[in-house]
Amino acid sequence: MIIGGFESIVDDRAGGATGYADGYIVPVPDGNKDAYRAMADKASEVLRDYGATRVVEAWGDDVSDGKVTDFNRAAHKQDGESVVFSWVEWPDKETRTAGWEKVMADERMKPDESNMPFDGKRMIYGGFVPIVEA
Repeated sequence: MIIGGFESIVDDRAGGATGYADGYIVPVPDGNKDAYRAMADKASEVLRDYGATRVVEAWGDDVSDGKVTDFNRAAHKQDGESVVFSWVEWPDKETRTAGWEKVMADERMKPDESNMPFDGKRMIYGGFVPIVEA
């Protein structure tokens, strides 16, 4: 089990139930927090334009080292970086699949490789079906 505490820096939601979720973690240099947040705000708008019902970006606040594994090791965190834990909620997997196709084609999401606030090679992500929702 990997456990950590994260301070929400973006929580953008619409109404509706969650039928599918994308989750990801990424290490971000501490000096890039504002740049990351600006990028996350822009991405949240695009994701919601294409069907996401909620986007949460949370900055590592209480992320300790585990005995076997942890968020820091999973993301290959280096000194001077924090781990960001994020998720995107969708009404269902079909909306998510169609939405991501549109997101990736949207001009607003074209990366500025010279100004990326994080190392995308160390991002971990996946899609998840909720099994408990309260």
